[in-house]
Amino acid sequence: METWQEAALVADLGAKFQVPIISFSSPPSVPSSLVQLRWPFLIQMSQNLSAQMNFIADMIHAFNSQKVIVIYEDNPYSSESGMLSLLSEALEKFNLQIEYLLALPPFTSLSDPKGFVLDELLKLLPLKSRVFVVLQASLPMVNHLFREAKKIGLLEKESSWIINEEITSMLENVDKSVLSSMKGVLGIKTNYSTSSSAYTHLQEKFQAENTEKVEFKPGSNVLLAYDSITIVTKALEKMNTNSSSSKTLLQEMLSSDFNGLIGDIRFKERQLSYTPILRVIKVVDNDKKDTELDFWTPKLKFARSLREKTNDGTKEERSNDCLPKKWKIPNDTNPLQVAIPMNPAFDNFVKVSQNQTPTGFCIELFKEIRKILSEQYSGLPYNFIPFSESFDDILLKVKDETYDAIVGDVTILAKRAREVSFTQPYTESGLSLILPAETEDSAWLFMKPFSSVMWIATTGILIYTMIAVWFLEHHLNPEFGGPLKTQISTTLWFAFSSLFFAQKEKINSNSARVVVGVWLFLVFVLTSSYTANLSSLLTVQKLRSDRDIEWLKQNNLSVGCDNTSTFVKDYLIQVYKFSTHQVVEVGDEQDTLDKFKNKKISALFAESPYEKVFLNKYCKEYTSTTAAYKFGGLGFVFQKDDPMAKDFSEAILTLAENGKLKDLENIWLTPSNKCSNNSPSPEETESLTLDKFWGLYVICAATSTICLLLALLKKRLRNHNHYEEADQLPQGSVISESDDDNNNNSQRAIRVGTGLNIENLIKLNKSATFGGRVKEGVRRRNSPKLESISISDEQGDLPHSQSAAMP
Repeated sequence: METWQEAALVADLGAKFQVPIISFSSPPSVPSSLVQLRWPFLIQMSQNLSAQMNFIADMIHAFNSQKVIVIYEDNPYSSESGMLSLLSEALEKFNLQIEYLLALPPFTSLSDPKGFVLDELLKLLPLKSRVFVVLQASLPMVNHLFREAKKIGLLEKESSWIINEEITSMLENVDKSVLSSMKGVLGIKTNYSTSSSAYTHLQEKFQAENTEKVEFKPGSNVLLAYDSITIVTKALEKMNTNSSSSKTLLQEMLSSDFNGLIGDIRFKERQLSYTPILRVIKVVDNDKKDTELDFWTPKLKFARSLREKTNDGTKEERSNDCLPKKWKIPNDTNPLQVAIPMNPAFDNFVKVSQNQTPTGFCIELFKEIRKILSEQYSGLPYNFIPFSESFDDILLKVKDETYDAIVGDVTILAKRAREVSFTQPYTESGLSLILPAETEDSAWLFMKPFSSVMWIATTGILIYTMIAVWFLEHHLNPEFGGPLKTQISTTLWFAFSSLFFAQKEKINSNSARVVVGVWLFLVFVLTSSYTANLSSLLTVQKLRSDRDIEWLKQNNLSVGCDNTSTFVKDYLIQVYKFSTHQVVEVGDEQDTLDKFKNKKISALFAESPYEKVFLNKYCKEYTSTTAAYKFGGLGFVFQKDDPMAKDFSEAILTLAENGKLKDLENIWLTPSNKCSNNSPSPEETESLTLDKFWGLYVICAATSTICLLLALLKKRLRNHNHYEEADQLPQGSVISESDDDNNNNSQRAIRVGTGLNIENLIKLNKSATFGGRVKEGVRRRNSPKLESISISDEQGDLPHSQSAAMP
């Protein structure tokens, strides 16, 4: 029996009279334990329907389809209801759904089968899914079904049809005109070996009995029948003549274990337990009828993932006529229904005017994508439908298939991506903080060119250098001499005037000249840098940098956000912890400007694409900072799992790679104007730091230190020599001294009498009121004390000769 209704009826009689019954069908929804209890003499040689349904579900899933249309002919003697239940269970494993169930009445009950089938198929045209599974149908119904489906375009390349094994086995008897309509339909066949001698013998017999056929191959039911007879024959051979009861025959049949034509023959729970290997075939309109595509087993699934190897060993996708596609292709009758926003945040993205064609960045991008996909989608007919709702509301209408897509500035978010499919983002997106531009007016602006550390270092090196100059000059240079107060004031004036290269004091010492030379070079570099940086500060507007999110919250200031999407408002409240009354929704561009001018908002939180457009127009009045990390970007929206989203994504990448996307941004989002290159930045001019000049400071300090150390060493050596010479001179001798560091022409002599020891003499000589070179020296008497001092010129007594009596 080939149907379960037939098998059940006969199995009841078999149980009553204890006669083994072999059935080629089985109850799809009845557990095997109940079958054994009710029909103890039933042996099920049936095909594994559960495996077939899993195979169909795997096939649909492999082609990335999520919905399917199921067609079956209602027949009281068939088991389609059980198969439908098995198919639903198999689809649920992959989260697949049956979009529509078309139940056709029995063919014999139809007075006008052609017209009835056509009317029912027309109901399928508005549906999105383009994967059709014919679960059960008689041969006459198959002929009408595919002939009418071909007429109304349901067998085009974008559609895919799958037929079960029972219908596939009918292809030998299908009319050629119908076979032509079924071209590209995918079918199921059980794989079996054709190399055995038993199969060859069986095929020869069938060929001899069907001479009108070019080639006749026995189907799976014929092979099952052959193996069934083999089971009975082997069981009878095993039985003894003394044990010929029906129960014994049943047990011997169930203990069968051999390799039949259909596969390994063995039973478990009175049911054939072999694991079927199924084949995917594609119907062709020639004498061959079909061609093999792939193999499938319950454990290994598809052998080649529905791909074929080419001659050179590489893999390539099969042509579109055998690959199922879920969604219908837009055409002139059913164009793509595209929703576009009427009131976007900025009309640079989408601008909708009455009696005018929509324009904007998103519209032009859509048209460029359409050019790329035009051949693939037959010109891609479309209708633009403006909407005024928020994006969150309109996304629900895409989800319930009111619209096919949304073209606009829609932000890609995780929550939204669970409901619809997004394309590749065409621009990045993050949250930016826009504030009115306010300058940092300060009376201490002249201090800004240098950092505080730079000012401290400059002051320190100035003081150190001036101390070195004073030490090297004050005992030799009269301009740095005199009372201590005079020396300090002279040194300070020299230091200040050297900053402007206006110093007038003469430098006599060579060591001091080296120190001053290095210092003046440092001054030259510093004054040039200071002048340049101060000019930049005065020229470029310095914006306030103390205003941030914490400043807004502490001052309880109102902030604005776009009213077309709720996620920005939720982000401000949930993440940045703004109170609800602080967040104010704003409309379009003009509404934003009005709320800023009326002080209703102190700042605006906007996504980075909007911030870019806004500052491109109002860079003189507003500034911005980045407030948050990146979001998913902006993209177009399609229905969940719509393959067109993937094709649009590839087209967007193509436009990005060839530079067309950047050109569109420059035209629509950031057109060239006065703001393009003059956008102020709070960090454009910075204070100069010590890191850039520390080398010069080290050189200047090192030079001063070296000269000071050399001068101290020279002074120590000179004092030591004076002591030694004075102690070695006899009484009345003359001490001569000369100072190589002095070029003065005046020369003086000191005559030493009694009353002053030699140490005081040296101190007097070094007290520096004489200034010049000592010529005659000091005359020493018997007394260690000096009684008088005479100062004379080299050529005689000076006009101001002096003598002093010493105690």
